[in-house]
Amino acid sequence: MAPVPARGLPGAPTRLRRLRRTAALREWVAETDVELRRLVYPIFVRPGAGAAEPVPSMPGIERHPVSALPALAGALADEGIRAVLLFGVGRHRDAEGSDAWAPDGIVPAAVRALKDAAPDLVVVTDVCLCAYTSDGHCGVSDRGAVANDPTCERLGRVAVAHATAGADVVAPSAMMDGQVAAIRAALNEAGRTETAILAYASKHASAFYGPFREAEGSAPAFGDRRGYQMDYRNGREALREMEADAAEGADLLMVKPATTSLDLLARARRRFDLPLAAYHVSGEYAMLKAAAAAGIVPERAAALEVLTAIRRAGADLIVTYFARDVARWQREGR
Repeated sequence: MAPVPARGLPGAPTRLRRLRRTAALREWVAETDVELRRLVYPIFVRPGAGAAEPVPSMPGIERHPVSALPALAGALADEGIRAVLLFGVGRHRDAEGSDAWAPDGIVPAAVRALKDAAPDLVVVTDVCLCAYTSDGHCGVSDRGAVANDPTCERLGRVAVAHATAGADVVAPSAMMDGQVAAIRAALNEAGRTETAILAYASKHASAFYGPFREAEGSAPAFGDRRGYQMDYRNGREALREMEADAAEGADLLMVKPATTSLDLLARARRRFDLPLAAYHVSGEYAMLKAAAAAGIVPERAAALEVLTAIRRAGADLIVTYFARDVARWQREGR
């Protein structure tokens, strides 16, 4: 039954402003909040030792050695951040991307370090080959193109290596057809039936990934990724991608980039019961940081407005480089 609209006296003007009059009233009736428990903080992990290295195009973001992760895990726990998404920088590259599934590789080592330091931290790992292949593509190249099925098999190996190290969730981002099914089968065969899959189900070929590729050193050596990442003009295709991943056994679905996919989030929220995530990507973060540094927008207000819009559109979880900033802003109060 449709809700009955509230009405005043005949001829009386509608006064929606009544509940906006004071900060207390606005807070009382606010429909959407950016709760810290819903944020996922991305972490870049690099080989070697020493201090963390700043990412020039992403102020406040660093590449961390594994040795620094226990201290970082403790800081995140103190700040109230409950989940991280790990990206590894390969120790070496080859045509296969074999370092991606090495049991002693950078991501398995990072998972173990984080879980030892903070067992309750939800650790999600990115499952892709782009930081490990010699050509920087997300899969195994064959005559100038990425081969779908051989890549899926290798993504299964990567997921098993991460799960064996203790990852709670694996997140395939290579945009290969059938990658979720291949990973689910590989995990089950390895006895890792409890490891969840967060599918990058709708991942557009975007202009907003540049700072990430700088951080991970994963720009493709030839061509681009439009042959496997989605065309951002296609909304119905995005929903087909989500349906396929859900049918293959994904436990959560993600759209990326977040702010250019708000319509897809809203449509997915109406269509799927699975938890939905959105990735507020590196270029989106860098733009807000640059605009704030130039005095064009107030950083805190602009970032919270964007993150709230992502939540309002239907995201249950948001992967964002602003997670630690949000934690600090919430400690400081509105």
